[in-house]
Amino acid sequence: MSYFLRRTENNLWRGMFSTFPEDLVTHGVSTRIGGVSKEPFDSLNLALHVGDEPTDVIANRKKFLRALGFKLSDIVTPNQVHGDKIFRVDENYRGCGCNNYADSIPETDALITDTPELPLMLCFADCVPIFFVDTENRAVGLAHGGWKGTLKKIAAKTLLKMNSEFGTRPQDCLIGIAPSIGVCCYEVGGVVIDKCKEAFPDDHERLLIQRDGKIFLDLQLANVIQLLEVGVPEKNIEVSNHCTCCTSDWYFSYRAAQKKNLDRTGRIAALIALK
Repeated sequence: MSYFLRRTENNLWRGMFSTFPEDLVTHGVSTRIGGVSKEPFDSLNLALHVGDEPTDVIANRKKFLRALGFKLSDIVTPNQVHGDKIFRVDENYRGCGCNNYADSIPETDALITDTPELPLMLCFADCVPIFFVDTENRAVGLAHGGWKGTLKKIAAKTLLKMNSEFGTRPQDCLIGIAPSIGVCCYEVGGVVIDKCKEAFPDDHERLLIQRDGKIFLDLQLANVIQLLEVGVPEKNIEVSNHCTCCTSDWYFSYRAAQKKNLDRTGRIAALIALK
């Protein structure tokens, strides 16, 4: 497994994929540890749209970005809506959403770029962060795969969009599936089950696991399958296999918060930039 956590110089933890060339990209997954936010956003909440104090979020963002070598004004981040819109950004979008949620890229769940030193950042609390690194054409992408986006095949669509924009070939793309809710914890019901069967007619039996009279969805595997379908070699896909719900002391998890009768929680962030 290539996913690992590394302590940063300013006492944060940064999730990384060892398969991503360090001379090509800077990337990281935050944890919930080391910030200033109060409960239930304790403590490194990086999302501005969940009800946390904006000044605390900005302080957290500055600390996380400093650990990766960036400033707050560098990042581009979208307003995520569980859809399948993919948006190409360049230097003109630097700073969008960095300190004001209203200035985020609207209604978008994946960003792609070939602009160096332009960090793409998305936020998560159980949904699947999907990293893309095109080693030949020097391009990167980052997608948000909740159940809706995953079943709309946002991972595959992001790669196809990178192909049309940058010439990305599946065999040249490295993929990282970062921590998200696992099949161990992601119980689903009727609508999700029906949509999964529709989206994956040949694979839904692998994705929908029956256990103790309940049905659980493997979101991580669903994203892997759709990437294999568009030609990404299996050896190019790394899956963290970390469940955010099981490890909610480390990662924000909406399902884990619900179990504690909380209706709100913070968000971790995934970030990637070309060097």
